[in-house]
Amino acid sequence: MLTGCGHRSAEAKPEFESAAELPEKLGKDGTTILVGDPDAKVTVHLYEDPRCPVCEEFETTGGAPQLREATLHRRATTEYTLASFLDDRLGGSGSKKAVNALRAALEEGKFVEYHEVLYANQPEESVDGFTDAHLLELAGQVEGLRGPEFNEAVKSMKYRSFVTASEEAYERAGGAKDPKGPGTPTAVINDKRIPAEYNGLLFDSDAFGELLREIHARPWEWEQTAL
Repeated sequence: MLTGCGHRSAEAKPEFESAAELPEKLGKDGTTILVGDPDAKVTVHLYEDPRCPVCEEFETTGGAPQLREATLHRRATTEYTLASFLDDRLGGSGSKKAVNALRAALEEGKFVEYHEVLYANQPEESVDGFTDAHLLELAGQVEGLRGPEFNEAVKSMKYRSFVTASEEAYERAGGAKDPKGPGTPTAVINDKRIPAEYNGLLFDSDAFGELLREIHARPWEWEQTAL
């Protein structure tokens, strides 16, 4: 792993004051959701299933809060590929419904805030609790999200094709070694995937935050690191 402590360099641009200010958009591939300053030195690509309890651990008590801080300070940009394989594995439709709702939130410029709310209120994995009613109820916690267009998009599965394409992108990311997908959560930092045996980094908030700072300070060392 990288050694030594990175230092924060002077920022050329002002920092974002809150998650609500973070730029967010759909990538050119039609499935990747991009959040933050695209010129940041560190890019963290996350693969998540909204129904996955391990993703919830990463998002609430693991490394995600440190990643959010890095994104707010323009040190990192965050990318998401949203999977929905747990519906097929466990039965139900909660993952697909949640991914559709997240895509609808992106259309309203509220993806980041809604994504945070969903993980903070994730139902038990076996319950399949991301129903239309619950997703709309949770959307009420995000100022300005609820409205006729968002509500209808959730109820009608407006972004069904996105849900399918996003799951397919997740599966492709596994390559020949993992044809069903790399597992969730998986993090790829500056095009270098953290191997499963080092996934503990994702759940140690301090260690993950330090890793992000080190890569920001010396990205060339990360490229040469043998994990």
